[in-house]
Amino acid sequence: MSRPARLRWVWLLASVLSFSACSESSEGPPDGGRVVTDAGTTPETRDAGQDSGTDNQAPDAGPRDSGTDNQAPDAGPRDSGTDNQAPDAGPRDAGTDEDPWDGGFTPLPELTDRVDQGDYSPCTFTPPAGSQPATCDDAALFDLSQCTPEDFGTVDAHGYSVFELRPRMDQVSLSGMLTLPNDGGMGRMAAMPLVRQDISSHGFFLTNNRNLADGGVRQYVLAGCKTLPAEGRIVGCYGQCLNGRVTSKGTFDIERLTRVRGESESSGNVPWLSETFVAQGVPVDVYVAKEHAYVVSITDRQRPAGGLSVYDVRDPRHPVLTKTLSLPNDNYWNGVWAKGDALYVASGATGVLVFDISAPANPVLLRNLPGGPPINVHTVFVEGDRLYAMSPSPNAEVLIFDVSAPRSPVLLNRVVVPESYGYPHDAFAYQGRLYVNHTDSGYFILDVANVDNVQVVGRYAFDLQYSHANAVGTFAGRTIAFEGGEQSGAHLRVLDVTDPAQISLIAEYKLRPLVSIHNMVLKNKRLYVAYYQEGLRVLDVSIPTQPREIAYVNTYNETDAFRGDSLFDGAIGIRVPGDGHVYVVDTARGLLIFDEP
Repeated sequence: MSRPARLRWVWLLASVLSFSACSESSEGPPDGGRVVTDAGTTPETRDAGQDSGTDNQAPDAGPRDSGTDNQAPDAGPRDSGTDNQAPDAGPRDAGTDEDPWDGGFTPLPELTDRVDQGDYSPCTFTPPAGSQPATCDDAALFDLSQCTPEDFGTVDAHGYSVFELRPRMDQVSLSGMLTLPNDGGMGRMAAMPLVRQDISSHGFFLTNNRNLADGGVRQYVLAGCKTLPAEGRIVGCYGQCLNGRVTSKGTFDIERLTRVRGESESSGNVPWLSETFVAQGVPVDVYVAKEHAYVVSITDRQRPAGGLSVYDVRDPRHPVLTKTLSLPNDNYWNGVWAKGDALYVASGATGVLVFDISAPANPVLLRNLPGGPPINVHTVFVEGDRLYAMSPSPNAEVLIFDVSAPRSPVLLNRVVVPESYGYPHDAFAYQGRLYVNHTDSGYFILDVANVDNVQVVGRYAFDLQYSHANAVGTFAGRTIAFEGGEQSGAHLRVLDVTDPAQISLIAEYKLRPLVSIHNMVLKNKRLYVAYYQEGLRVLDVSIPTQPREIAYVNTYNETDAFRGDSLFDGAIGIRVPGDGHVYVVDTARGLLIFDEP
């Protein structure tokens, strides 16, 4: 990982310990464009009609530091994988219907996820960098002469918020979750307790101390400047001190995670069938096969026993729990896939767990792969007779198995991307190529037609990227990839990858800048997105240069039991198996089932 990337993620390392936009659709220019939503507008809901054809979708989540995926040891819930196809469906083409798009586009410039639009507020932390005031925790050290601190006496800042600290020096912004309990108790900032919390008619003042491994103390001191009630935001300035010495200062933005766009619970064209709480750990992924939903879970401090929960979903309005599974010292299970009578589970401790699901309500563990020294597998993807397992550690590799005999996978190769300082988080296999989200190193395209000689044929990368999930299909004869990042400022990118050596950005879609995507599924010409605190978002991507939101469901409520104080809480896993339903996993609420819009 590069030094800037390391700086970016240091603040959110504590998030690993805790789990905590519908926009008005925009048509965009005819040859391509950016779709950026306005948090103050009310969405227009439009139904593009039901497409027919084969499924095609892509294969962290949960608590984790904002830059590295939460998994063990770099682990966490992941994006919930690619589309559920029929168990042995083979390759899928998202462009099987007649295309309304002629394939033309105008390439867009890459602006990255970290567009600095200047200071959030006019106040300042006055001590110069390098100085050592008597104490940093002193409201008198802030110049609030251009602020209206008295406004905070009428603001209810309690609940869950996301924040970004934007430094005025040559440093990387920091982001995380701020939780202020409704009962007035002391809150948490980036999963660590506040040591000072003053919100009154005299202003807004917070202090957070972080004890370092070397015995030092890093202190963050925040003073509010102005409130923006219509947007649910508070802006102000901050100072950072290391062992009492000023090391950084700048401005901040805090935004409540409430619905600020005038949305209801859903757009109305996504009928809600059922909600089933998952008691086995923090649910992060789901696969639907043989009329059963297989939900895998990870661990956190509130729900320490992750594992597998099996639900009979023949009646989607009344799912029935048939079995739960967990293993001693091996219950951080982050990804899941099925083929035939086999279920593959990504384990953070022992690699790929293979279960026999010939009796679908009662999985039986057969073995773990690849055997030998234990490895961390974070996600799995099956396409045809191949199983791809993304392993962040210890070797940052992609394992490729032959699963022509589904219950007896055979290891074919272990692929390490050369010169990568990230690790494979997720992947999507399509037409002889593997599209790999390689976190900080970007988005890689591998030619896997010859499994013995896997080659990198393309890469899309930019500064401070965190490539996280993707889906690929064919539109107007062109190969189009939908790539999602995960961090503050990350969003959906639409890429033309027809020529992997010349990848072009052709469109973007984003909601609130401090909330990012976890997972996505491409079915026909609709993209289903698990968007953390933004819930489920359904996009019409029949014209890839103009992704258009046609439906949404707000799954996130800050009053839900087991809500976590992490940026990576909310809608996290998703499947659209072709049975007429959408299966969404929400970290707090569990398994949610909807009709397809």
